[in-house]
Amino acid sequence: MLADALEHLVRGIVDHPDDVHVRTSSLRRGEMLEVRVHPEDLGRVIGRGGRTAKALRTVVGALSADGPVRVDVVDVDRR
Repeated sequence: MLADALEHLVRGIVDHPDDVHVRTSSLRRGEMLEVRVHPEDLGRVIGRGGRTAKALRTVVGALSADGPVRVDVVDVDRR
């Protein structure tokens, strides 16, 4: 559910919505959501001074009922 919500939010921000992919993995301290976007959209998702990324983390954290969630933003070219 969190991954779908995050993907929906990010697709609304970027110019290349087909290149948005969210991968979920479990960590010891909680869940991690890794967002992969087109390299041209990386600046849009991070935002000026990281404001957009921080807002996305806040929204996803508020939606989480299971505990802490970590959100990482990466471009598609990075492996």
